[in-house]
Amino acid sequence: MTEFEAAVRSVDETDLRLEETYFYAEGGGQPADRGTLNGIDVVDVQMRDGETVHTLATAPDFEAGDDVTGSIDDEFRTYCMRAHTASHVLYGAGRELFDDHGYGGFDIDAEKGRIDFETDRDPDEVNALTLQRMVNEVVWESRDVSWREMDAAQARDRDEIVFNETGAAETTDTVRIVEIDDWDVAACGGTHVENTVEIGPVKVLEVSNPGSGLVRVEYAVGPTAVRAQLDETRAATRAARTLETSVEELPERATAVVEENATLEAEVDALRDRLLEERLESLGDDTVSKDGEEWVVGELDIDGIGPNDVSERVRELAGDIGDVVALTGVNGSAFVVVGTTGETDASELVDDVTASFGGGGGGGPTFAQGGGLDDEPGAVVDYLRTEA
Repeated sequence: MTEFEAAVRSVDETDLRLEETYFYAEGGGQPADRGTLNGIDVVDVQMRDGETVHTLATAPDFEAGDDVTGSIDDEFRTYCMRAHTASHVLYGAGRELFDDHGYGGFDIDAEKGRIDFETDRDPDEVNALTLQRMVNEVVWESRDVSWREMDAAQARDRDEIVFNETGAAETTDTVRIVEIDDWDVAACGGTHVENTVEIGPVKVLEVSNPGSGLVRVEYAVGPTAVRAQLDETRAATRAARTLETSVEELPERATAVVEENATLEAEVDALRDRLLEERLESLGDDTVSKDGEEWVVGELDIDGIGPNDVSERVRELAGDIGDVVALTGVNGSAFVVVGTTGETDASELVDDVTASFGGGGGGGPTFAQGGGLDDEPGAVVDYLRTEA
């Protein structure tokens, strides 16, 4: 029912109650129906004190006792029916996959739905494609969906009935039971289609862990599911084209590329380490005498080498090839690393450099480092050799 006539029971500014209504009030994870009353947009529908309250976009020009025409947004209602019924199908799949589980929550928004399972299973152990296959098989099998009223206490006594509305059995004598033929049965007050084939395609978007003891399954139905599947297919096709393979052979090709990259990265790291050692071994050529001490000042023009990569070697070299060893380079921004025998305070030397070139740093008497310098390493080298 998407069009109806009803008498107004009460009006309170933009909130009104009708003698009867076909608008679905938000609840059980399903959003409220959209639509109009006498052409005025209904922006919210809630249950308050056992009555359905419609909130309008503007104050109406009708009052209690008047008859009004209600019009429900059929497209959004149909979407909610499909998405809600899909959650029951997903829960039925969970019955098949999880040995020990319970109902942990449910929600629908304009783009997707989600259902939470209470289970000790790790989300990484849940295969989203398996869930998606099972759900779409049930859709394709065109299973009947039916609903009936049942004594709440009797429903509670039946282990196979899931309660999708918290407290339903405690607050009413009867509950509404929704059953998907030979698949799922639950106490639920939401709107549903009459046959699973009406749900249309379902796409499982993500399986995650929203909290301890929960597995969350997010999904899309209808056009959103189709778009998500197309986007995924396009991405896979582009990736396959880039890697010069087919979509079917993409996993094997991607694995091979990852392995090749890992090998190349290891080779690059080894070459970088060897280049660094050669550069450190040649530092003796950059020695200057200052105040009776031998200072070794050099620039590391090696991509990918930062201060942490040379800190230990600088500590070792101080006292070995010179009393003061100071190295500069670029790793995002210019840096300086200083090691000394203690006669010259390394931290004071770094403070001098950062005072002249910006940035910041710190350390102790025999080792310090600074970063974020505002000039090129060559300028820092000249400063350390002539002015520091």
